Amino acid sequence: MCIAYDGASHLMLRNEFALKGSHAPTRDGNEPRLRECRSAACRDRIVPVLSAIKRAISERSGLSRVLEGLLEYMRHDMDINRSIISLFRQEAGEILVYERFGATEEEQDRGLHCLSDWAIEKTFRLPKSIVIPRICDDPSFTNRKRSLLDAGDQASAFFSVPIVRGPKVLGSVSAIRRYDDDDVMRNHVEALEVVCCLLAQAMDLHLAAGRDRCDFERRRREPSHERRDLLKPANIIGASKAMLDVFAMLHKVAGTRTTVLVLGESGVGKEMIANAIHAASPCADGPMVTFNCAALPESILESELFGHEKGAFTGASQLRKGRFEEADGGTIFLDEVGELSLGAQAKLLRVLQERTFERVGGGRAVNVDIRVLAATNRDLAEMVRSGAFRQDLYFRLNVFPLVIPPLRERGDDVVALSEYFASKFSLENGKQVDRITTSALKMLLGYHWPGNVRELENVIERAVILTEDDAVHGHDLPLSVQSAVFADGEDRQGLEARLAAVEYEMLVEALRLHGGNLTKAAKELHLTRRTLTLRMKKYNLAYKAFRRGEE
Repeated sequence: MCIAYDGASHLMLRNEFALKGSHAPTRDGNEPRLRECRSAACRDRIVPVLSAIKRAISERSGLSRVLEGLLEYMRHDMDINRSIISLFRQEAGEILVYERFGATEEEQDRGLHCLSDWAIEKTFRLPKSIVIPRICDDPSFTNRKRSLLDAGDQASAFFSVPIVRGPKVLGSVSAIRRYDDDDVMRNHVEALEVVCCLLAQAMDLHLAAGRDRCDFERRRREPSHERRDLLKPANIIGASKAMLDVFAMLHKVAGTRTTVLVLGESGVGKEMIANAIHAASPCADGPMVTFNCAALPESILESELFGHEKGAFTGASQLRKGRFEEADGGTIFLDEVGELSLGAQAKLLRVLQERTFERVGGGRAVNVDIRVLAATNRDLAEMVRSGAFRQDLYFRLNVFPLVIPPLRERGDDVVALSEYFASKFSLENGKQVDRITTSALKMLLGYHWPGNVRELENVIERAVILTEDDAVHGHDLPLSVQSAVFADGEDRQGLEARLAAVEYEMLVEALRLHGGNLTKAAKELHLTRRTLTLRMKKYNLAYKAFRRGEE
């Protein structure tokens, strides 16, 4: 259908969407509504809508006003009871109501909304208009769908015209109205098909602009890929939001000479963070000396840190430099600094304040140019309150605290770390382990990792040794990790745990193989569908998680 017109001579419009007065229907109760627009009257009055769409395309704006005008045309000229215009955001898989009319605030068009969503999903398979003359007579509508509509709507017609641009379904225009003449209904659908054909371009521009705004905001708030690569130290695996925040802070402080206090649970990789800070610091060309404050008794701690002169004590046959002197021109990393005794803390305080000290048995001051990094898994602030840690030393160390999140808060970093460790240990042990099965990954992701990355490394090393083929399976993992998949939270032991791990792995593999299709997965496992769902419930598995290749 093609509509041609001379806008200057054909219409006198009060505003962008004014109705042509000579064709306006009367509603005085004595004269019936104009005969269902069998002539070109309704089609004539659609001209302002088409004109507005043309301007929206050229100006890339005003979509909301265009849709309001379209709904106004449908209400007054097509005498439609209720209508809804929906947009489909394909990348997010969401159907959004953009404009509507004909329902109270409380109803919110719940019935028509449901039918519109159903129509959009149906048009994905065959993008053409859906026309149902009487809802109550059509087998496509279940009793549940009909129950959302009132009695008047059930006796009415429903039609939905898709808004399609190329292969993309952008949305739909749906409506409910009672028709006594099928020709009138077809005329209305044809008119809306012309509108939607033009509307598709304006709507595509609108959705593209929305995507551009979202992309801009995301890029503004998050580091770009290049920026992430710049921030991320080469020796650390991690791309979770929590670790990206750490990398951003590390990047800011690494280029200074500020004292950094690295905080975090045991096994999170505090020493690796310290090495990354040193590598990006002005002291990078100097030595990086690491000292574990909990490794030595207090009696020899001072000698280790500050060195000693020849003859300072029995066995001191020659002068020995301490760790601070060895780190001159570079960085010293004091690991487990919370384990120092109060006496050792007092001696350390002077070095941090003045960068000078005396060797044991000597009287000459030794000056050093060093950067100090420290780390602990203890709560130093609480230790200060209890008197176990000096407050002045705490303030000297806590210039720039850097908190490393535990592994359980790092999301998919578990997967990346597991794959790295599997590759590392398969190479070390002369084995060909190429992958970690889906069931094993779900177990690893469900575990709470009290030992963090260090515990994960040990678990994967053990699994690589135990596996008898080219993959790490769920039953190769420790029982404590396997129990993370049980819905009841029970810690299984012995034979029961081994059998449960094998059962879980078979369930996951069958569901993954068949994309979450329960009927096919049950057939694969020689189970009934009901038995399969019961066993899935036992392991807290949901078939939706295996759709569209998500697993």
